[in-house]
Amino acid sequence: MSRVVSLYLPTWPTDRVRRADGDAAPPPDAPLVLVGHDGRRRAVLAADHAACAAGIRVGMTATQAQVLVPGLVLNDAQPEGDRDALERLAVWMLRRYAPIVAADPPDGLVMDTTGADHLHGGDAAMLAGMVERLAEAGVSARAAIADSWGAAHALARHVACPIHVSSPGESAREAAALPLVALRLPAALTTTLGTLGFERIGDLLAKPRAPLILRFGPELDRRLDQATGRMSEPINPVRPPEMIEVRRAFAEPIAAPETIARYIGKLVVRLCEALETKGTGARRLDLICARVDNHVQAVRVGLARPSRDVRRLTRLLCDKIETIEPGFGIDMLTLAAPIVAPMGPGQTVSLIDPATPDLSGLVDLLANRVGAHGLYRATPLQSDVPERAVGRLAPLAPACGTDWTGRWPRPSRLLTSPEMIQTVALLPDHPPVAFTWRGVRRRVARADGPERVFGEWWRRDAELEAVRDYFVVEDDAGERFWIYRAGDGEDPATGSHRWFLHGLFA
Repeated sequence: MSRVVSLYLPTWPTDRVRRADGDAAPPPDAPLVLVGHDGRRRAVLAADHAACAAGIRVGMTATQAQVLVPGLVLNDAQPEGDRDALERLAVWMLRRYAPIVAADPPDGLVMDTTGADHLHGGDAAMLAGMVERLAEAGVSARAAIADSWGAAHALARHVACPIHVSSPGESAREAAALPLVALRLPAALTTTLGTLGFERIGDLLAKPRAPLILRFGPELDRRLDQATGRMSEPINPVRPPEMIEVRRAFAEPIAAPETIARYIGKLVVRLCEALETKGTGARRLDLICARVDNHVQAVRVGLARPSRDVRRLTRLLCDKIETIEPGFGIDMLTLAAPIVAPMGPGQTVSLIDPATPDLSGLVDLLANRVGAHGLYRATPLQSDVPERAVGRLAPLAPACGTDWTGRWPRPSRLLTSPEMIQTVALLPDHPPVAFTWRGVRRRVARADGPERVFGEWWRRDAELEAVRDYFVVEDDAGERFWIYRAGDGEDPATGSHRWFLHGLFA
């Protein structure tokens, strides 16, 4: 089932102006509106959040807006600049999130993310990442994912706060509860339907379709089918002119997996020739399959290092063939490299130095199966607090230059968060003689410690006096645990004096 994301940018024109002005832009809390000609009058065409909160609405005259809000900042609207910037944002999204992305003017983007959500941690994590990245860039956004463009468009503008994930198969039900303006109908038609008593999309879905088409034309029928997913709405993806891509059209549609694999291999050869001509290697590949029913499917694979190895790229793409649903057949295959990097000619292996094993092929294979977020290498960080002393590093990233140091042993498994335990112990410096963890009571046979860990006062004031006393304990069965007491055992300001289990030794 297709999964489509609609990204709604409610204040895109004013956000773009603020970004373009840089340091010369008005303060974020200063109301900003963009004005232009609406017929013979000069009217407000866009307003930011501060202006809307002050009572300004799109469509009112510029004079009314200035009278309503003293000190209002007025700039000239630039619709063409907004459209061009939206196209550039679509290209950025194409390289970062999905192979099929298009601008949805005047204030949105649409992208087909079918099969790409696992590369970003799932639907919710992917949408949250989009909104957060745009917010860091000064662009307000709301996002929704659904089974169709029409449903995602409606949910992003009327439900998302700031994101909304529609479960597969539930888009039609959720769209039925939305107001008629969510159907993307002409304003005059929406007003007419409202006059007749229709308030929600579900009100129209409950009526016989033929009289509605006869009265209001085919546009209403088309929008209803698009919102409920009964009719596909093709997305014309943005294609930057500098992107390297090759394609193959078929006189007779293809559908067999072995046929698709054969032509993938041919396209990879042509793409690698084009990459070699430009001295680059692919970091990401998109295979776009255009079906005869006007439905487009896409497969995306990423690489840890730039490559133009025909065998490796072909294998990565062919591993995804099972995710392609050819339907009645595929009449065009397009292979593109949206992200490339400089790559020099290959070097001859030294006859003296031992060859360094190349793990990039294995990393590529695993990352495209489980997602790049699920593949990482542990690296030490400069911190005495155990949970802050380890971080994640890309599998092939260079070492950070630090190492785990210290004379005290560390457990092979550290719990995600320390778990409270019930203990019997003598204060202030003695380890417990017994403890209960997850309902099982264990008697301590041996113990070593304490190792005192101080809080990092520069992070927050609460850690100014906080300490932990860690012990390595072994029970009667020979199992070893890493436990600590929050506090020094005497001063209540140093901690709660409760005991926690933080890790387990192998």
